Amino acid sequence: MPQIEVLVGLDVSGSQIDAHVLPGDPACRVANDAAGRAELLRWLQAAGVELAVLEASGGCERQLVRELRAAELAVRVVDPRRVREFASAAGKRAKNDRIDAAMIARFAQTFPGEPGEHDPAREALAALVGARQDLLEIRTSLGNRARHLEGRPLRGIQRVLKRVEAEIDGLERAIDKAIAADTRFQARAHRLATVPGVGPVLIAALIAWLPELGRLDRRKLAALVGVAPFDDDTGDSHGQRHIAGGRTALRGVLYMATLAAVSCNNPVLKAMYRRLRQAGKAAKVALVACMRKLVHILNVMIARQQDWNPNAATRPVA
Repeated sequence: MPQIEVLVGLDVSGSQIDAHVLPGDPACRVANDAAGRAELLRWLQAAGVELAVLEASGGCERQLVRELRAAELAVRVVDPRRVREFASAAGKRAKNDRIDAAMIARFAQTFPGEPGEHDPAREALAALVGARQDLLEIRTSLGNRARHLEGRPLRGIQRVLKRVEAEIDGLERAIDKAIAADTRFQARAHRLATVPGVGPVLIAALIAWLPELGRLDRRKLAALVGVAPFDDDTGDSHGQRHIAGGRTALRGVLYMATLAAVSCNNPVLKAMYRRLRQAGKAAKVALVACMRKLVHILNVMIARQQDWNPNAATRPVA
């Protein structure tokens, strides 16, 4: 990646956008509407900005990201938690939109990274997969409430649940259609489906949320998904390893798929889980290890363009 000379940190909310450019520290604030974003783009172009850096803001940033890319600016979306921890380490206890924009810019300057991959088809699929996950959470919440209700309140929730089920079905059809319409997605889906225990839900999540599959080494990919164990040691004390961070929505889908795989239909993961349990590992520790193994297997399959082979899956890979 070429050296970036001028970058901007953007703090985006539903009503406004704050910008802070480095070097030089010029800043501005505009409304988060069509006119405000157009004004911002003119200001960024006049400032010679080459890279725009934003936090993932629950969707508030998506339209701005599209317009920045349409204006041929490189865009990087960063983890808000990392930026906040960076600000704390820098001694910035105060927090407001202007300070946040400045800290996003300084974070990006301190920790350079590649601009995000722009793939409209994958982004559209990710929106569908994310909407389905949101509705599943709503269904679970309403189902839990319904168990303690009766009469009219119960009937009301049952009607809503019926509608939610219909929307989930519609989203699943749309997800299938989106994968079938893209030859890249279709080929990847067919390959992933050869693995016992990897079903349509995990396949869609992997395509939508893990485009790096097949392009990173196993340690980086495990950390990206959030299944890498991190040390907790100091001096002669050795603490228990824990997983942390990563793409939590994807990890949740992977957890359920691995649970099914070790329970019945994947001979490699089932044997691994049994071996770890017999060695005295806790059930959740063994399951997370199997999740990590599954990610590694899928990563090698995609990198080598090979279908599932249980014999190859049990061999160590360089």
